[in-house]
Amino acid sequence: MWDYSDKVKEHFFSPRNSGVLEDANAVGDVGSINCGDALRLMLKVDPDTETIVDARFQTFGCGSAIASSSALTEIIKGKKLDDALKVSNQDIADYLDGLPPEKMHCSVMGREALQAAVANYRGEEWKDDHEEGALVCKCFAIDAVLIEETVRANNLTSVEDVINYTKAGGGCSSCHENIEEILTKVMAERGETFSPHAVELKEEAKPSKLTNLQRIKRIETILDSIRPQLQRDHGDIELVDVDGKTIYVNMIGACAGCQMEAMTLQGIQQRLMEDLGEFVKVVPSRAGSYARAASHV
Repeated sequence: MWDYSDKVKEHFFSPRNSGVLEDANAVGDVGSINCGDALRLMLKVDPDTETIVDARFQTFGCGSAIASSSALTEIIKGKKLDDALKVSNQDIADYLDGLPPEKMHCSVMGREALQAAVANYRGEEWKDDHEEGALVCKCFAIDAVLIEETVRANNLTSVEDVINYTKAGGGCSSCHENIEEILTKVMAERGETFSPHAVELKEEAKPSKLTNLQRIKRIETILDSIRPQLQRDHGDIELVDVDGKTIYVNMIGACAGCQMEAMTLQGIQQRLMEDLGEFVKVVPSRAGSYARAASHV
C-alpha cells in the first residue's frame, strides 16, 4: 500500500472545495474516466482584477487525485490568474507534504486543469492532446509534448519516472523506446546522459504472456499475498470475476465501505499491474454488477 502523508489523507477524507461551482466563469477539463483519472476545475474569476475569488472541483480517480485537486483549489484561491499559472505540480505535491512517486501524475493533472481553466476564461483554445506533438502512449493518450514538458519541469531521468508523473508507458510498455528517445533528448539539453540499463533489466524481468487460466491464478496468488494485511484490520478481499483488463473484487468485513477502501483498491490495482506487467482496473463487484447489468439493458 502507498505511504500517504497525513495531509494527503486529510484532503482525501475531507476535501476542500469539492462540488459544482454554479457561477463559474472558467472551466478546465482534463483526463479521461477510461484512463482512470478525470478532473473538472471550476473557477470564479473577478473580471476587473483577474483574481480567482472561488474554486471548486469534481474528480474521478484515486485518493491522491482527490487530495491533489483539493490542494490545488486551496493554493490558487485569492491569486491573480498569471500568479496561479506559476503554480507547478511540485507545488501541489509539496503542499500535501509529498506524494508517493507513483502518484505524481495526479499533481500533473491538477496543473493541466488549471491551464485549461485559465485558457477557457480568456477565450483561448487549450488542448491536452497537444496537437503539435506525436502521440507516444496510446494506452493513456499521452503525447510527446506533455512528456517533454514534464521531464523538463521535474528533472526526470528514467522511464519509470515518466510513468509515475504522466502514466505514459504504464500500460502495454510498447512506447518505452519512444519515451527513452525523449529522455535522451531532454537530458542532453541539460548536459546529462540517459542510461536505459535499469529499464532493460525490468523489461527482461517481465513475465511472458500468460494464458487466461494462468493469468487468473496469478491474480489469485497476488491477492493471497495482500490478504494478510487486510485481515490484520479485520477485513479481506475475494476475486469475483476477470473481464479482460477489469478485475472485479469483493471487499469483506471491515474493508467493505471503509473510508480507506478507495485507497486500498488503488494500492491493490498498482500491485497487480506491477506483477502482471499490464494495465488493469480493479473494481468493486457491486459497481461491476451495475455496469454489466446496464450493458444488457
